[in-house]
Amino acid sequence: MPRMLTANVEQIRAMVASAEGLGVPRGSGMCRRALQSVAFVSEEKIATKMEYLKKTFRWSDAEVGIAVSKGPFVLKRSEDMLKRRSEFLISEVGLEPAYIAHRPCMLTYSLEGRLRPRYYVMRFLKENGLLDHGRHYYSMVLFSEKVFVEKFICPHKEAAPHLAEDYAAACKGEVPTRFRFT
Repeated sequence: MPRMLTANVEQIRAMVASAEGLGVPRGSGMCRRALQSVAFVSEEKIATKMEYLKKTFRWSDAEVGIAVSKGPFVLKRSEDMLKRRSEFLISEVGLEPAYIAHRPCMLTYSLEGRLRPRYYVMRFLKENGLLDHGRHYYSMVLFSEKVFVEKFICPHKEAAPHLAEDYAAACKGEVPTRFRFT
């Protein structure tokens, strides 16, 4: 953030104090992201966003603290974006709020291009006995696109010959009939 170079020393100290107030220590790798998230943002706006996170994700104060310290970038996300991810992850996928709080990077991924299509694939594979039921959704979301396809699409070419095209369609926002679950 080039603008930080023109800030006075007191502003910089206030930003660092604000980042530390989020639970991000100065020496941590997340400190830079925390500074970017709080730079030139009032304490009131930060508090308002944290209250919104609590309400939207049904988090306790402690869970908001965990999520923000692990992923201060959530403070920069729009309320609409956060709401849509909350509705999907909690209501549709069925994740517990605390689970999401410990894995805030899920909130950075595209809902239409990554989160929803991979959920459809996971659910399809589990319902057809092609995936261990102990597999966690988060582990499927983390993989790069290439690795995801290699691990979860390609091995099932024979058992599910349309899986690759259904996944591609889901990534474009379509819901193939094989991905409609009752």
